Amino acid sequence: MERHIRILAILSRLWGALAAVVGVSMFLLSLGAASLLLAPQGSAVGFAAGLTAGMFAMASVVALLWGGASLWSGQLMSRHEPLGRTLGLALGVVNLLVLPFGTALGAYALWVLMAHEGRRYFVPPAVS
Repeated sequence: MERHIRILAILSRLWGALAAVVGVSMFLLSLGAASLLLAPQGSAVGFAAGLTAGMFAMASVVALLWGGASLWSGQLMSRHEPLGRTLGLALGVVNLLVLPFGTALGAYALWVLMAHEGRRYFVPPAVS
């Protein structure tokens, strides 16, 4: 089960890095849409450009937050911290909705983190 936890931590970090790349791309697209407001024909496309820039900016923020949470979860899971398991489970449930790769990652995360063997890797050490 240790191997599966290590693989899940790596996949979580890769998924987070991919989400961060998407977030940066969306941010750059929002800047491009906002630049249309400064163009000479800006008044004709003002509403559409503003709406597009706002939507891309919101998608950018969501993707960057999601990527950061996935990166953090992968780091915590690799150190067997209990918060890593909790965060991994939460992200895994929501990842089930992201077809097709998020569904596979979410199912794998739930399988690894909910199994009895996987659960015991994240139990905090007893203080004596």
